[in-house]
Amino acid sequence: MEELNLEMIQDAWEYLQQITHRTDLTTSKTTNERLGKEVFFKMENMQKTGSFKLRGSSYKIHKLTPEELAKGVVSSSAGNHAQGVAMAASTAGVKAKIFMPETSPKAKVEAAEGYKAEVVLVGETYSDAGDAAEAYLKEHDVTYVHPYDDYYVMAGQGTIALEMLEQEPDLDMIIAPLGGGGLLSGIAVAAKSIKPSIKVIGVEAAAFPSMKEAVETGELKRLPSNESIAEGISVREPGQKTYQVIKEYVDEIVTVTEEEIAEAIIWMLERNKTLVEGAGATPLAACFSHPELLESVNKIGLVVSGGNIDLSSMPRVQDIARGIKKAVKK
Repeated sequence: MEELNLEMIQDAWEYLQQITHRTDLTTSKTTNERLGKEVFFKMENMQKTGSFKLRGSSYKIHKLTPEELAKGVVSSSAGNHAQGVAMAASTAGVKAKIFMPETSPKAKVEAAEGYKAEVVLVGETYSDAGDAAEAYLKEHDVTYVHPYDDYYVMAGQGTIALEMLEQEPDLDMIIAPLGGGGLLSGIAVAAKSIKPSIKVIGVEAAAFPSMKEAVETGELKRLPSNESIAEGISVREPGQKTYQVIKEYVDEIVTVTEEEIAEAIIWMLERNKTLVEGAGATPLAACFSHPELLESVNKIGLVVSGGNIDLSSMPRVQDIARGIKKAVKK
């Protein structure tokens, strides 16, 4: 397998319809009025495990050989991929060991453990957990399920675009969160293969602009440590495979600040009655903070990637959101 293509994504979709929910594509009158556009939310926060990650991990594990499965699987995750791998491995009867940052939301850690995965907490960011997983791989004969830099994983995530364009064929643009790039890569290849005119936008947290910098400079570098309320996309170093796909298929990458993410989380809660995590709020944050993106389109699909927010972090989110409101009043 040398590249990601529509046929692979369609194969993933055929398999995943037995495994995953076909999540709703909803709209919001108040959001439409604020933006002056028709906005559709792909509610992957309502997916099994609370995020889109089950798609990619399930398809990847489905494609492993009996020999690879027998070794057990190892992965690294900021949280949502951990749950996807844990559930997929449990379904397949495979042992799973997952390295996660010590800063991972408690709910995500407990959910992965609930699916019988062995969780190892290490470091502060996803990159720290990834380093620990790679060190473990050098000493143990196990199968690695990468959270994003794998074509099967990307194909599984790309099934979201197939569903979105079936649910609303007239979409002019899809905006998705961007961390390591697996979600955006799969969506971009699927969407552009079906509808070449559609625009695909990736959104990174301003604290972790790793893919944006890679695309702009042509160099893949590891960023310094940082923190963000969008821990699901707090990736210091982009994937090599995802970089190649994104460079070819994605129209633009934008960043959003912590204040903008917090505002979008609160908006989703107050206006859409939906609790989403930081990463899942970034597409809406991009619409609010980058209105120029929407100038030439009418129907926009936003991927609400997950809803596994640690409730203990909500006071911080509210404080950040209040800060931007005070600044606006001044």
